[in-house]
Amino acid sequence: MTDTAAVHDLTDPAADPFAVAEAAAAVIRERTGVERHDVALVLGSGWGQAGDLVGDTLATIENTDVPGFAKAAVAGHSGTMRSVAIGDTGRRALVYGTRTHYYEGRGVRAVVHGIRAAAAAGCTTVVLTNGCGGLRPEWSPGTPVLISDHINLTAATPLEGATFIDLTDLYSPRLRALAQEVDPTLDEGVYVQFRGPQYETPAEVRMARTLGGDLVGMSTTLEAVAARQAGLEILGISLVTNAAAGISATPLSHQEVIEAGQAAAERCGRLLADVVGLI
Repeated sequence: MTDTAAVHDLTDPAADPFAVAEAAAAVIRERTGVERHDVALVLGSGWGQAGDLVGDTLATIENTDVPGFAKAAVAGHSGTMRSVAIGDTGRRALVYGTRTHYYEGRGVRAVVHGIRAAAAAGCTTVVLTNGCGGLRPEWSPGTPVLISDHINLTAATPLEGATFIDLTDLYSPRLRALAQEVDPTLDEGVYVQFRGPQYETPAEVRMARTLGGDLVGMSTTLEAVAARQAGLEILGISLVTNAAAGISATPLSHQEVIEAGQAAAERCGRLLADVVGLI
């Protein structure tokens, strides 16, 4: 491993994750030709086509060309990031086609690296999307739900040392209200993150519901904490891709997640584009 590669290795305890984020932002600026981006979008399972409706893609970068990033590890995700014009506003969105999940074993620093790189690239807002299991029977597959709060069951945090961050109103009430102006039918719910990669057991789903959860998945909460630390305003949107274990009468599968996302792509893409255009 070269010295430069070592500096950018987020699994190395000696690496400075914020310095790696600055290095990533420098590459993003160079490859996109703009000094700053305004909004970051993290496209989770089922949201892959949503970025196309935000605006024209002006530049595409392979993740592996940017310090600290890796290729996509989940089927249905894209291993690129894009610089997208937000309509005709003159603003730019930095659209991530994938994320690093905690269950990939690369550590929490890698999980939140995209958020820190987006902040270093100038973003002041991040939209976190995911595909998830729904705990409410009325939320059929293909239903988008705003995240009002979360429960982090990973036993991990992106914060290091004596770093105390207030998580009150972590998911911006202003942005949630904006989204509900765009689509008044949007419900809200509490998202519960498990470590994965196995799906939750029916007993774990009952536990999540008892704790106050409405949605279960394997992403988002660690990114949201890092985004708050970086001073970003956060909007979280889940796509219910399946009923959670014990609520669904059929076994869960990742193919089901992909198919539900494809079926809801137009609605979710338009919702995301309209909201981002107003942020």
